[in-house]
Amino acid sequence: MTQSQPYYLQGSPLNVRLNSVVGWLARHGVSLLGLQELSVRGRKSGKMQRIPVNLHTYEGAQYLVSARGHSQWVRNMRAAGGGELRTGRRTRAFTAVEIADDEHKAIVIRTYLERWGWEVNQYFKGITVKSTDAEILAACPDHPVFRITRAG
Repeated sequence: MTQSQPYYLQGSPLNVRLNSVVGWLARHGVSLLGLQELSVRGRKSGKMQRIPVNLHTYEGAQYLVSARGHSQWVRNMRAAGGGELRTGRRTRAFTAVEIADDEHKAIVIRTYLERWGWEVNQYFKGITVKSTDAEILAACPDHPVFRITRAG
């Protein structure tokens, strides 16, 4: 019996390049629709790793949703327990707790897709804001969600 690998959709070279450009823009104060740059300490290298993310707010709480699945930033976040979000000169340290309850995750993912679906639908393997509750719930194990709170 083989254990299947967690879902992860690696970015194409074009996606990687676009992420670099968008991350650069966020670092220099240009936030496209609320996009920010996430910095999280690498679990092996110890160096800060950066990636642009869509910070999502639902019922007053803030979340990071991994549209591409169990990516490197997700693995690093699990190890580090937090990181920094940056837009221009404004940097905010935070702690992160992964949401384990799939029913809670499903609600956050649905609202995330309402806000960001135009950008991320292709990473959700056919799941969209129009998907049934059962379909979104079934997708939850593939898309880690972290609730973040301001550090300190």
